[in-house]
Amino acid sequence: MFALLTVVSWGVYGVFLHSGQTSMTGGDPTAARYRAFLFVGIAYFLTAVLAPLFLLMLKGAAFSGYTAKGMGWSLIAGIVGAIGAFGVLLAFGAGGKPGVVMSIVFAGAPVVNAVFSLLLHPPAGGWGTIKPQFYLGILLAALGGCLVTFYKPAPPAPAKARAAVSAEAPSKPGQP
Repeated sequence: MFALLTVVSWGVYGVFLHSGQTSMTGGDPTAARYRAFLFVGIAYFLTAVLAPLFLLMLKGAAFSGYTAKGMGWSLIAGIVGAIGAFGVLLAFGAGGKPGVVMSIVFAGAPVVNAVFSLLLHPPAGGWGTIKPQFYLGILLAALGGCLVTFYKPAPPAPAKARAAVSAEAPSKPGQP
């Protein structure tokens, strides 16, 4: 159930982020990306700092149980997550559309995760024990990302373009 919460949240993330970026004013698209990223940071602070601190305080565990190793790895995780979010904004700035950018991200991330996890924690019995289905799954994930990226349905034309096309279209016989 929690995994589905993540799927839905991250599934709409790119669209919301792109909408935020394109809704920023000031004329400078680079500054608009930075403004959007600033508000992502504020949202992370509210969601990932204040909410857990409140829950830990309710349990009486807000200021104990921290280890240098746990804090270090958690900080690294937050940094790479923020770098990834910034990369999404940069991809949008380079002309990427949310459906394409996020398809690449969500097809590529599981592949990177699987390979990186194996490098950090090699399988018991060695690399030779990995079943071919694992490699097939990686291939299919990459292929799925490519297919979704290349064959994503095009959005409808903007209202101005539709109006121009309908104004230019000749009327059919028997119609005014």
